[in-house]
Parts: sequence; C-alpha cells; structure tokens
Amino acid sequence: MNELILSLYIFTLTVILIFSSHGFIMIYYRNKFRNSSHSKAETNADLPAVTIQLPLYNEMYVAERLIDSVCCIEYERSKLEIQVLDDSTDSTTEIVNEIVEEKRKEGFNIKHIHRTNRKGYKAGALKEGLLTARGEFIAIFDADFVPRPDFLKTTMGYFSDNRVGMVQTRWEHINEDYSLLTRIQALALNGHFVIEQTVRNKAGFFINFNGTGGIWKKKCIEDAGNWQDDTLTEDLDLSYRAQLKGWKFIFLRDLTTPAELPAEINALKAQQFRWTKGAIETAKKLLPMVWNSDLNLKMKLQSTFHLTNNIVFPFILVAGILNVPLIFIKNSGPYDTVFNYMSVFVLAFISSFLFYLNAQRDVYLDWRKKITLFPIFMAGSMGLAVNNTRAVMEGLLSRKSEFVRTPKYKIDNQNKSYIKNKYFQNTKFDASAFVELILAVYCFIGVAASVYFFEIAALPFQLMFFVGFGVVSYLSFRQNILKKQGLKT
Repeated sequence: MNELILSLYIFTLTVILIFSSHGFIMIYYRNKFRNSSHSKAETNADLPAVTIQLPLYNEMYVAERLIDSVCCIEYERSKLEIQVLDDSTDSTTEIVNEIVEEKRKEGFNIKHIHRTNRKGYKAGALKEGLLTARGEFIAIFDADFVPRPDFLKTTMGYFSDNRVGMVQTRWEHINEDYSLLTRIQALALNGHFVIEQTVRNKAGFFINFNGTGGIWKKKCIEDAGNWQDDTLTEDLDLSYRAQLKGWKFIFLRDLTTPAELPAEINALKAQQFRWTKGAIETAKKLLPMVWNSDLNLKMKLQSTFHLTNNIVFPFILVAGILNVPLIFIKNSGPYDTVFNYMSVFVLAFISSFLFYLNAQRDVYLDWRKKITLFPIFMAGSMGLAVNNTRAVMEGLLSRKSEFVRTPKYKIDNQNKSYIKNKYFQNTKFDASAFVELILAVYCFIGVAASVYFFEIAALPFQLMFFVGFGVVSYLSFRQNILKKQGLKT
C-alpha cells in the first residue's frame, strides 16, 4: 500500500510540476521580448462607426455607473452606438430604461435591448445585439467595469493593420484594497494579464479576449463563426476560433480598464467555477482543431498549455489528501532515497513564485508589498481545489450547467458593505464548504505529524493546505451567517 501511495503521489506532483514549470517558460519569453511593442497608427479623422455592447443580467447596483462611464468615452457621437443588452428579471430593467431615456435626451445613440429569456446567456445576448449593430467595431464591457474616457482613442489606432481582429486591455482593480480576499484576487489576475497575456502576445502565441474591456472588428467575429453558447467561456472559444482563422490579436498591458473584484467568497467560487469549467469545455471543443491546423509545434504546445492548465486542480486536491499519509510513510520505512529525489518538486513552487513576482514588479512600484501575499495566494488556490475540481470534472464529463453570473455589489471603497445587498441575500450556501472543512481538519493532522516528526521541509506545504481549506470553508460559513444577520436587520 505504501508503494502505491508513493507512486500516485509522485505522479500527481509530476503533473503539477509540468504545469507549474510553464512559469519558467513565460519568464524566459518575458525577458526575450520585453522591449518589443505593437505598432499603432494615429486615429484617422474619418472615424469608423463603433458599437459598444453592455451585456447585463440583474445588475441594479452597477448599471448606472456602467452606462455613465461609457457615455463619457471620447468619440464622435454620430459614429458611436451603445447597446444595453439586458436579460434582467428584476428592477434592473426599469433602472436601465430610465437611464437610457436620459442619455437619449442628451444626444446619445443608445438602445435598450431587453430579452425575455436568457437563451445562450451572455453569448446569446451578444449575438442578438450583433444582428442590429451598425458599428464596424464592437467594444464590450461587463457590468462591473468602468471604462476610461480615452478607451477608443487609444485602441482604435491598432486596427490600422487589417489583420488585427481584437484589442484587449488589462484589467485594473477598483476595490483591490477592500479586503485580503480582493488583494489575493488582484495578485492572481495580475499574473494572467501582466505575464501570460503580455508574453504570449509579444511572442506570437494565441491569447484570449477576456470577455470585457476589449474591442473587436465586427468582421472578425462573423468570420470566426460568431458567438457560440456551447461552453461557459464564450470569450475564450471565439478567441481561438478567430486566431485559427488567421486574425491577429493585440494585448495592451499599459492601457487599463478598471473593474470591481468579487468581495465575498461565494461570488468568487461561482466565478472560478465558470472560468474553470468553461476552459475545459473549450479545450475539448477546440484542441482537435488546434492540432489539425497548420500551426507549428511550438504554437500547438503553447495553446494546449493555455487551454488545459485548469486540469491541475484535481491533482492539487489529490496532493493535499496524500500529503498526510506521506508523513507517516516517510517515518516508517526505508524510503529516504525516494524522498530525497522528490525534493525536485519544489521547482513547482519556485516557478510559480517567480511568475507572480515578475507580474507585480513589471507594473507596480510597491511590488515588494504585494508579493508578500504569495503564500496566502498559494494557500487560497489549494483551498479552492474542491470547487475547481468539481468544475473540471463536470467539464470533462460534458455536464451542462447554467451560466451563473458573478453578482456585483458596487463595492468600490472600504466603507461599503454588501451584507444587505439583495444579490448577496439571494446567494446560495455552497455545500462544498463542508468538504473543505473536513479537509482542513484532515490536513491539520498533517501539520501536527510534521511537527511531531520534525519534518521542517514538509511543514510549509502542510500548513498551506490546512490554511487554504480552513479559510475557504470558514469564509463560506461566515458569509452564510452574515446573510442571515442581514435578513434580520
């Protein structure tokens, strides 16, 4: 039995090492292409027509902020069309109606398109809006975003190259300092935007439209097969289909679009579940197309890593479970040589650390302060392994589920609370918190065993699994208690 557990553990860590070590590759390309940049032409006097699409579903707290910010975008009004694609079933529709009427009186070409069903969810709303969109270019902003006034002036010049089909901006975080939870999310997202998106784009690999904060050439969307709703990540799906068709994408690291981060754990879990499951669905759908294409081997391998990196979560979960018996196995048999060789797996941690370190250092003056959160971020990633493993398994098994939106609370400063927020009150308690609590207690045995056997090298990882599962389960239970308190007041 000990040999079986050891073999499974080594296999699990090997998979984690393979995916984590991709960070070394990203750092290599970062250094190689750090001085390269995209060419941009001055915006022509004869501006093309642009349609801005705002997909909404029950966003009563942030709809006005979004529409106001979009109407502040600097562009010739006669060439600008705004579509509010509203699938709401609550008072959001009435709120949007009033705001749209006000904006029309101010001279904006703004339309309120309300669907009475959510067919195709966000993809369906975007596709329906595209049928009547008069713009040659389509900019998209989700409800939690606040685009800057110069968004179009800055992005439009990159379309001087006719091959460019999409320009994506980096997300900035309005409420990064609201809580430890939002600061950790910012750290994680910065890794994706500052390193992954930037490096892949400069190195010539495929990148993805992030669902919002970007602008498309309408012809590119149509040529790639339009929006499709057979995955939960319609943005990733369309991105790959477009680039496989030969369209070029551009990512602008230094142009940011502010957005609100989920302020509570249930919203974060729902978002992570959708992103993780959708990526797996997209990988199943598009990897055959990638490998049957004329792309070179390097492009195919990078695309495979990009589309499948979420597969690592089940292995993180298994590693957390096996970590505990490994302490006892190491101290009960002649396995010293095996465990000495296993020290190579620390490279996975080093690679991840360097990846996120460079992400903070590239864009923040206070990067030293931000990177101190890395151990907590790692623990949080381990704690979300139950939630994300379920998403991976559902994606692999082709189990369809509803597109669950991430609720927005308009938490844009530290003085605001979401406890009485209608959407927070309607959130469902995530039963996986019980599993996470059990795993936290279980992993504490590993912490105690590491101390007892004086396994100093194993202790940090035992602690991270314990803290990760413990904090995620605690926050889930705490949110449920806060919800009940909010109902009483």
